[in-house]
Amino acid sequence: MSDPTRVFDDLREEGEELDRLVAELGPEGWALETPAARWTVAHQIAHLAWTDHSALLAVTDQEAFRGLVEKALAAPSTFVDDGAAEGAAKPPGRLLDDWRAGRAALLDALYAAPTGTRFPWYGPPMSGASMATGRLMETWAHGQDVADAVGVVRPPTDRLRHVVRIGVRARDFAFGVHGLPAPGEEFRVELRAPSGELWSYGPGDAPQRVTGPALDFCLLVTQRAHRADLAVEATGPDADRWLDIAQAFAGPAGTGRPPKGGRP
Repeated sequence: MSDPTRVFDDLREEGEELDRLVAELGPEGWALETPAARWTVAHQIAHLAWTDHSALLAVTDQEAFRGLVEKALAAPSTFVDDGAAEGAAKPPGRLLDDWRAGRAALLDALYAAPTGTRFPWYGPPMSGASMATGRLMETWAHGQDVADAVGVVRPPTDRLRHVVRIGVRARDFAFGVHGLPAPGEEFRVELRAPSGELWSYGPGDAPQRVTGPALDFCLLVTQRAHRADLAVEATGPDADRWLDIAQAFAGPAGTGRPPKGGRP
């Protein structure tokens, strides 16, 4: 991405939208259980604050970030949950302040970084634009868990283009984490944006295709909804298999969410 400013701006807006959702919650709201097992609303925001802090260290203090990587390698199965639990134990007001300060500091650091700089991460190094895209995807996905917990339906925005991009690019990774060979051919992916625009990826004449609303694709690749409840369609056996295992996040394959009974 030659000019990363757009994704930085979109990351800011995504955080502000979720902030408005939680800012007026009382203690009982922060304690609500979310669809993620054993995670409350407080755990979701604490996880975002913790990961924003990790990203900030990756951009501004790479030696300190290497220390985080060492901790992750020492306790790979509990590292993420421990970070969320530590933050969730804070009073809601303090947790909210910490999250706000952390995401503001990260954005300031990303805006200030020279274009093209690559930063360490828990996987391969990434550019500032890629780091912001990943933070936006996580903010949107965990925000969906919060919205589900408090019973709010969030109007989708075209910021989802960033989540879609990760999901499409992570196709081969999803096959790999399931021990499956990646398909030998590209798929055509055509998704209808919230604005009505058609977002297209891959060769126009590819025989294997994925189509549907961009929102549903994002819910699928972030594993916030079961495929049976979404209007995403596949043509071709490999494309069909992908929709069963798709994930936009790094790490082991997630368990996903159980079906609610199928889409209308």
